[in-house]
Amino acid sequence: MKTIAVVGGGITGLCALYEMERQAKAQNIDAQFILIEKNDYVGGKIHTVTTDEFAMEVGADSIVARHPGVLAMVEELGMAQELVYNETGTSYIHTNGELHGIPLNSTFGIPMSVESLMQSTLLTEAGKERALQDVTTPNTTFTKDDSIGHFLTSCFGDELVTKQIAPVLSGVYSGNLYELSIASTIPYLLDYKKQFGSIIKGFEANREKFEKANDKKFISFKRGLSSFAERVCQSLTKTEVLTNVQLELLEKKGEQYALYLSNCDIRYVDEVVLTTPHDVTRRFFNDDALQPYFDGFRNGSAITLYLGYDVPDAILPADGTGFIVSHNSSLQCNACTWTSRKWKHTSKHEKLLVRLFYKDVHPRYEEFKAMSDAELVRVAMDDIKMSLDVTDEPTICEVTKWIDQMPRYDLAHRKTRDALVDYLAIHYPNVVLAGCSFYGVGVGACMQNGREIATRVISTIS
Repeated sequence: MKTIAVVGGGITGLCALYEMERQAKAQNIDAQFILIEKNDYVGGKIHTVTTDEFAMEVGADSIVARHPGVLAMVEELGMAQELVYNETGTSYIHTNGELHGIPLNSTFGIPMSVESLMQSTLLTEAGKERALQDVTTPNTTFTKDDSIGHFLTSCFGDELVTKQIAPVLSGVYSGNLYELSIASTIPYLLDYKKQFGSIIKGFEANREKFEKANDKKFISFKRGLSSFAERVCQSLTKTEVLTNVQLELLEKKGEQYALYLSNCDIRYVDEVVLTTPHDVTRRFFNDDALQPYFDGFRNGSAITLYLGYDVPDAILPADGTGFIVSHNSSLQCNACTWTSRKWKHTSKHEKLLVRLFYKDVHPRYEEFKAMSDAELVRVAMDDIKMSLDVTDEPTICEVTKWIDQMPRYDLAHRKTRDALVDYLAIHYPNVVLAGCSFYGVGVGACMQNGREIATRVISTIS
C-alpha cells in the first residue's frame, strides 16, 4: 500500500486529497493519505470570522464562478443550496477627491469596446484618442513572457494604463504591472492582439462569452468560504487529518521519505505533495544545493481591515460595490470593498461593513506595517470619513496582516519555478510542488491545480 502525504491544508491541499481519494476509489487503488496542517483549522487563506452581526473573510473573499470545475465540485459536495453570488454594480476609482465609475463594459479597467472607452470620466480626450490606436496598431514584438504593463502601454498609451487600468490590475495581482508578465496575468490579451489586431476587437468578438459571465462573476457561501473548505475536509474518508502539526524536515530514505513532525512523530511515505508557500517549503529541506532555487521567488504583503458600523448600508451610493484608489488620491488605502453591499449575507441586518486594503506598493506601507491595530483602525476610519462621509465609531474592527504572504508573479517567476521543479524531479522524485506560490493566484486556480496534481500523483502509483 502506498502512502501519500499532503503538506498544507489550504484549498490546494484539500482539493488534491479530494481528487486523489476519488480517483483511488474509481481505480480500486489501495492507498492511504495524510494531511499535515499547522493551524487548528483547514482552509489556509480561506478563513471566515463571524460576529453576531457580520461575517468577514480575512483572506480570499470569493471564488471566480466560471473557473473550470468550481461549480461542479460545489454540486458534488452537496453545497449548491449554500451558494451566494455577488451583487453587481459600479466599481469606482477614487481620484482627486472624487469617485469616478469604471465603465461597466470593461474588465480589469480595460475597455471592452470603443463605447466603453469613450464613457470613461477618468481620461482626457487626448488620452482616449491615444487609446484608440489599439484598433490600428498590430503587435510585432511582445510575447507572453514580457511585462503586462509595457504591453498595455504600447497598445493604449500611458494615460489609460495609469489612470484606469493600473489601479485595478495592480490591486488584483498585488504588484507593479511593469514587473508582472503577460503569462501570469491576462495571457488571452496577447492572443486577442494577434488574432484580431486589437485587444478591443478581441473583446468585441468574444462579447457573448463575457456578457454571460459578467453579472454573477463570484461565489461565496451562506456561512462563509470556510464552510466550503470544511466540507471538503469532511468528505475525506480515507485521509488522516493532522492539525496543529507542522512538518519540520523532509528526508529521503531509500525509496521513501521520512517526515519529521512537530509532535515528535516520524511518518514514512511514498509521495509528498507540498502546497505550502515557497518560503515555508524551503525550510523542509536540509539541502544547501536546493536553497538557491527558492531565492528567485518573491512575495508581497497586504494589511486588510474590516470596519462594521451601526448605520444602514443604504448610505452607500445606490449602485456601487467599492472603489480602488489612484495614485493622485488623498486616501491612504489602496482599495475599499463595500462588503455589505457586494455580499448581502455578510450583514444580517443590512448594517454597513467595509473592507480596506493597505498594500506594500503604498509609499507609507512600512509605516503602516509598524502600527498597532488601534493605529491602523484610526487610519482606516479617516479614509472612510473622507470617501464616504461616515463619522460614526465602528462597532467591530478586524485587522489582518498578510506580511510576505502574497505570491508575486514577476517576470522571472515561471523560469524560477521550472528550474526548481526540474531539480526536485532529479534529486527528490515523487516530491511535488503545488499551490499559489507556484501555479496560480486565486481560489479557483488553486482548486484546479490541486486536482491536476492529484491526477499526476495517482498515475504514478496506479
